Amino acid sequence: MAFAANAPSVAKGRSLWGDARIRYLRNRAAVLASCVLVLLIAFVLIGPVFAQYSIEEIDWGIMGQAAELGKPTLANGHFFGADDLGRDLYARTLQGTTTSLMVGLIGASVALVVGTAYGAIAGYVGGRTDNIMMRIVDILMAIPSTLVIILLMVIFERSLIMIFIGLGLTGWLTMSRVVRGQTLSLMQREFVEAARASGVSDVMIIWRHILPNLLGVVIVYASILVPEMILAESFISFLGLGVQEPNTSLGALIAEGAGTMAYGTLWQLMIPLSFFMLTILCMFFIGDGLRDALDPKDR
Repeated sequence: MAFAANAPSVAKGRSLWGDARIRYLRNRAAVLASCVLVLLIAFVLIGPVFAQYSIEEIDWGIMGQAAELGKPTLANGHFFGADDLGRDLYARTLQGTTTSLMVGLIGASVALVVGTAYGAIAGYVGGRTDNIMMRIVDILMAIPSTLVIILLMVIFERSLIMIFIGLGLTGWLTMSRVVRGQTLSLMQREFVEAARASGVSDVMIIWRHILPNLLGVVIVYASILVPEMILAESFISFLGLGVQEPNTSLGALIAEGAGTMAYGTLWQLMIPLSFFMLTILCMFFIGDGLRDALDPKDR
């Protein structure tokens, strides 16, 4: 009994995800980016409570005089200033940030689900089916994604739904190739061969053995895909083919600010541009942190 009491305790092991969490928290840039992103999301959720104007409301007293009367101030409720039409830039920046985050998160989620399923099936089945599925991906990747979105916007109504459809039609292609390559690698592992030998169905092997081992790669690529989606939507909106007025996005606000910059209203450009750059930089730093934390070579 005395020996048992004095026996050294066995060190409790950590899971792979526990190690990844510790490595991520040690990455100061990624942690800071996560905090800033949380603040941006809080701004989107809580910010409307403090808005003094709606996105459509016009302040007739400063309409056409933004350079003199529409500067950012707390006195008249235009915290971020107003544009040349007298619309509150605070409310419009709120909606623009919301739109860009929605496009990034929803577009990346669609690409993640479709691309992961398509790539996992192609890699697992292999053979002729794999060749046909990947040649379809090659053909679709030869078509510029921006061109597809622009054509959809021109042919159909310009709306967020069409932006989601356009991004969803093209965003999953690279994801499917990444997942397919990882699946082919996993197919040579012993646990997959053991599952096949024991009679486990193909669907269950994909669900219980392939997809869980793809999770790290998928999460890292998804974190990179979000800013790509936001950049694509902002580019379309900058060209004037994005969401229609009175709705807006950060790309549309940047385009409006660039057009009035010469008239002494620099804040109309710098405020939405600052939110845009913060969002993109946060996503990239988070993606880098996840990549380093989930890198199998560091485990």
